[in-house]
Amino acid sequence: MRCSADAPVDTMGCEKAGETLSPKERRFAVLASSLLSSQTKDHVTHGAIQRLLQNGLLSADGLNKADEETIKKLIYPVGFYTRKTTNLKKIANICLTKYDGDIPSSIEELLSLPGIGPKMAHLVMNVGWNNVQGICVDTHVHRICNRLGWVSRLGTKQKTLTPEETREALQRWLPKEEWVPINPLLVGFGQTICTPRRPRCGECGVSDFCPSAFKETPTPLSKSKNLGLNKKL
Repeated sequence: MRCSADAPVDTMGCEKAGETLSPKERRFAVLASSLLSSQTKDHVTHGAIQRLLQNGLLSADGLNKADEETIKKLIYPVGFYTRKTTNLKKIANICLTKYDGDIPSSIEELLSLPGIGPKMAHLVMNVGWNNVQGICVDTHVHRICNRLGWVSRLGTKQKTLTPEETREALQRWLPKEEWVPINPLLVGFGQTICTPRRPRCGECGVSDFCPSAFKETPTPLSKSKNLGLNKKL
């Protein structure tokens, strides 16, 4: 499906955050990166994390002491940066007061943090604690699994409707040793080949086995472009 590390996730994904830091600091970096990654491209999230690191704010203590305006400027232009700034401050305070500057070590505790959903919690558990509790399913994994026909709603042949449904369906049959690598594999595939719109089926190595191959409707030309094309013809 993917033969080389040629997608943004391979060099700028959340699991790359804080690789040079101590284990405790890296866990917080991965948590912060996961929070910022929602509805944000990898290179934008990566840039924000690097700016926080360069300014000494990629830690619970650093973020707790920083004012919100400073954090906003450093993480912009991640999606919903104002809300994420508020959540970063809250998370930093919780980590300091309850976990001595570290992060929660269970799915339940991670999910109790503001702004942290199942996808983020599983990624943090997998990367930060090396404790595989579930598959990290984002929109890429959700989309591709449905296109390939790998998942369906329990007891039906209908497509799963949410990433959480996809996670549960995927975990019913995928060997646990594949739960971690399937995320970057499919995320990178979704970034480069199996894109949300106009997937590049002609360049896909598994199109012969994909029930959705070549079935996506190309984006129609605008009225003005159609008129221009007709004039040329």
